[in-house]
Amino acid sequence: MSKMIKTVAVASAFAAALTGYTTTAEAQAKEKCYGVSMAGKNDCKAGAGTTCAGSSTVDYQGNAWTLVDSGTCMSIELPSMADGTMRKGALEPLDRDLPA
Repeated sequence: MSKMIKTVAVASAFAAALTGYTTTAEAQAKEKCYGVSMAGKNDCKAGAGTTCAGSSTVDYQGNAWTLVDSGTCMSIELPSMADGTMRKGALEPLDRDLPA
């Protein structure tokens, strides 16, 4: 095998390993945030009777989550509820804004 081919092979292997590390680091930098997505825009889980991504039926549905940057869930600005109570995202499912 020529020296050039060996160099390309080693460089390709290194690039592949680096890509895998970057993808893993990016995945770890996200967290599930419940109650922040608009209807039909959730990443997954929207309570009983729903399937997965895009299945929420209510804006800010408490049992539907979206992946957000790690550490930002609780600080996402959301509109207040009809009674004036502030909405906040949560790392666990919420009992608010559920479909009727």
